[in-house]
Amino acid sequence: MKKEVAFTCELPNGIHARPANHLEAVCRQFSSEITLKNLRNENTGSAKSVLSLVGTDTLLNDPCSLIIEGDDAEAAFDVLATYLREEFPLCDEEIVVMDEGDVTLPQSLMNHNPTLIRAKRLSAGIAKGKLIRYNDIELSVFEQEIASLNFEQAKQQVTETLIDKAELASGQEKEIIKAHLGILNDETLNEKVSGFVSNGESLAKAILLTVAAITETLMQSSSAYLKERVLDIKDIALQLLMTAHPHVEVSTDFTLTEPSIVIANDLTPSQFLGLDRAFLQGLILTQAGSTSHTVILARAFNIPAVSGVEIDACAKHEGETLFVDGGLGIVALAPSEAVSTYFERAMWLAEQVKAAESEYLNLQAQTKDGHKIEIAANIACTVEAESAFAKGAEGIGLFRTEMLFMDRSTAPDEEEQFGAYKEVLEAAGDKAVIIRTMDIGGDKPLDYLNLPHEHNPFLGYRAVRIYPQFLALFHTQLRAILRAAQYGHTKVMIPMIQSIEEIRWVKAQLEIVKAELVSDNTPFGEIELGIMVEIPSVAFIMDQFCKEVDFFSIGSNDMTQYLLAVDRDNDNVAKLYNSLAPSFLRLLRAVVSGAQAHDKWVGLCGELGANKKVLPLLVGAGLNELSMAAPSIAPTKAALRQFDSEACKALFNEACDCATIADVEALLEAFAQSQEDKPLLDVECVLLDCDFNSKEEAIQTLVGNLGVRGRTHLVNELEADIWARESVFTTGLGNGFAIPHTKSDNIAHSSISIARLNKPVIWSDDEDGAVEFVIMLTLNKNQGDQHMRIFSGLARKLIHESFRNTLKTMTTEAEIISYLQSELSL
Repeated sequence: MKKEVAFTCELPNGIHARPANHLEAVCRQFSSEITLKNLRNENTGSAKSVLSLVGTDTLLNDPCSLIIEGDDAEAAFDVLATYLREEFPLCDEEIVVMDEGDVTLPQSLMNHNPTLIRAKRLSAGIAKGKLIRYNDIELSVFEQEIASLNFEQAKQQVTETLIDKAELASGQEKEIIKAHLGILNDETLNEKVSGFVSNGESLAKAILLTVAAITETLMQSSSAYLKERVLDIKDIALQLLMTAHPHVEVSTDFTLTEPSIVIANDLTPSQFLGLDRAFLQGLILTQAGSTSHTVILARAFNIPAVSGVEIDACAKHEGETLFVDGGLGIVALAPSEAVSTYFERAMWLAEQVKAAESEYLNLQAQTKDGHKIEIAANIACTVEAESAFAKGAEGIGLFRTEMLFMDRSTAPDEEEQFGAYKEVLEAAGDKAVIIRTMDIGGDKPLDYLNLPHEHNPFLGYRAVRIYPQFLALFHTQLRAILRAAQYGHTKVMIPMIQSIEEIRWVKAQLEIVKAELVSDNTPFGEIELGIMVEIPSVAFIMDQFCKEVDFFSIGSNDMTQYLLAVDRDNDNVAKLYNSLAPSFLRLLRAVVSGAQAHDKWVGLCGELGANKKVLPLLVGAGLNELSMAAPSIAPTKAALRQFDSEACKALFNEACDCATIADVEALLEAFAQSQEDKPLLDVECVLLDCDFNSKEEAIQTLVGNLGVRGRTHLVNELEADIWARESVFTTGLGNGFAIPHTKSDNIAHSSISIARLNKPVIWSDDEDGAVEFVIMLTLNKNQGDQHMRIFSGLARKLIHESFRNTLKTMTTEAEIISYLQSELSL
C-alpha cells in the first residue's frame, strides 16, 4: 500500500538535526518505507534517517511530501498526517541571532584610541580574561591507526556517555545532546561507515570518508543554518575515533586555571561543554556562525562570543589579558589603562542593570498602595522550576504535566511521575505549586493512546473528557501527585471542566485512589482541588462550583477563543481573537466576582498575565494571582508598583462598560498617560564622590546609569546623542562645571543627571577646561522648549559663586535635588 502526506515546512530553521530527530523517531515506529521529498529542489531522503532528512535541504515554507509504502502505510498515514500538522511545527523555535548590521562604537571608548578587531556578534556581554588558544584536533591523525574497538562497540560507548550527559543536562544543552544521539544512531551514517568497512577500509578511514560525504551534502545546502551542522558531524566523528583508538595520543587536556578567553578555529559542542565554565569568560571563534550549536550553548550559559577573527591576528597576544565585547562585536587587544577602565565600568554598569532587575525578584508583588497579587510561573518540565524561583516566582501557577507524556512510546509510570512532581515541590519550598492533570487529546494526541482523529480538536475529546476511558492512567497520575504532596503545598487543577457532574466524578476518583493508598500503607499528602476555567459555561454556575472546589485558575487563551468562537491559530479568523473584547472582560468579572463571593482564590495562567498593557485591568479585576513565563516575572513586579489598586478597579469597571475593543484600547492608552512619570530630578540620577579619570568616563557612567534606572533602553544611542552635541561646542561652562545635554527620542523619561567628582577632569582644551561638577540634561523631544529653558536657567545660576559653592558642598543627594528644584522652579 502507498500513501502520501503533503505538507509545508513551517520550521523557522528548516529541517536540521533536532527536528529531524523528532520526525525520525515517529517514522521509525512503522515498518513501511517512508521518504521525504522536497518539492522545491526535488531532493529526497529516508525519513528514518536524521542525516538523510537534513540532506534534503528543506527550508522554511518549502512544499514537501512524505511518501509511505508498506503494510502499515495506512496507520502510518493517520499518525504522520496529524503529527506533521500539529506537532512537527512546534519541535523547533526561531533562533534569535544578533543583528549583523554595523554597530557604532561608543565615543567614550574610541576617544582612547583602542586597538580593536571588529568581529561578528554572536553572544552579548563583556568578557575579561587571559587569551588561551584551543588547539584543533585533526581527524586525519587517526587515518593510519588500527582501532581497538569495532564500530558497534565504539558507538555503544559513545551512546552511553551521551545518555549519561543528557540525564544531567537541561534546556538547550539537553536538546543538543539528544540531537547528537540521533546523529550517532542515524541509519545513513551507520550504513556508510559499515559499507566502507565492508569494502576493506579501516574504521578510521571509514569514519573519515563518511564525514566527507555527509559534509559535502550539507555544504550544498542554501541554508547557512544547515551548513553549520557540519560541526556536529565532526563532533560525533571525533568522539567515535577517540573511543575506538584510545591508544592514539591526542591533546584533549585543556584545563582553564584562571579567568580566560578561549580562541579557536572551530569548537564543537562537546568541546565547549568540556571547558570549565567557572573560568571560561568569553569565546573568539574563526568560523562559527550565529546558529551553530556551540554558539547556542554560549548564549544559554551567558558566555560572550564573537567570530570571524583569524587566530593569527591574535597570536602574539596569547597569555595576555584582553576584552571581548559580544554586544559591540569587538576584541580589544593590549588595552591601555583608559581602555581597561572603559570596559571595567561597562561591566560594572551591566551588573547594576542586572541588580536593578533582581531588586524585584524577592519582593512581594504588590501595587504602590500595598495591594498584593501573587506572581507565579508557568512551567512545562521539572528543570524549569528552579530557574523560575530564581527569577522571582512566588509559586508555580501552572505545571503542564502532559509534557511528561509526550514524545515517547509509552506513558510515564508512577515512580517517574512521582519523582517529577516531588522535584518541583521541593524546589518550591513553602510556595504553592498548581499541578494541572494531563491535558491530553484533541490538539495534543499521543500515539500510544490511539485517540480518534478529530476535525475540531479544541472542542473535542481531550483532558478530563478522556479520563474515564483511560482510568488507570488517570489513577496513576493521581497516585503520583498525592504521594508527592507530602513534600510541599500542592494544588491540583483539572482542565476542561464544564459541568458539576464532571468535577464530582473527579472527586470520586480521588477518594478511590486515596483509599488504595491507605490500603497499601503508602503515605500521601493533602491537596487543594481546583479547576481551570476555560469553558464559558462555568461562569454561569460559579456559585455551584464554589461548593465543589477550593480554587479557580482562568486559562485566558482558551477562554477567549471559546467565548468568541475563534481559532487563534487560524489565519483567516485570528484577527478576531482579542482578550480586550468587552464580552471577555465581563466574563472575567463574572468568574472573579463569583469566586470572591464565596471566598475562593482565583488566578489567571494564560499569556494575558504577562501583557504589561493589560496589567492594570487584571489588577482591577481582583485576581489573586497571575502566572506567566519566568522571564516576565521581575518586570511585572516592577510594573505593578506603578499602579494604584483603586484606580485599576475603576478602570476595569469602566472597560467592562465599553462597547468595542477600540474603546477599551483608548481607555488603556489614556490610563497609561495619566500614570505618574519618573521625576525629572531624582536621587537615583545623582552620583557623589565619583572617581572619574576623564570626560569619557563621566559621560559613559551618567548615560549608563540612566539605563540602569530604566530611563532609557538605548544607552549607546543616547550616548551618541550627547557626544554629537559635544562635538559642536564644548559644554564646559568654566568654574569647574559642565552641562552636557541633548534633546533625544532615545530617552524614555526626561532626566537631569548629576555627578560630583573627587578630582577635576579635563573637559576641553580651554584654559578653564577642568570640570569637577557635571549636570547632564537628557530630555525627550516631546518636552517642547523645556530643554533650552532648563539649560538657560542653569547657565544663569552658575554665574553666581554662591550657587556653585552650595552645590559643591552639599552632603547628600536629596539636598542637591531639593536645592535645584527650588532654584530652577522644577
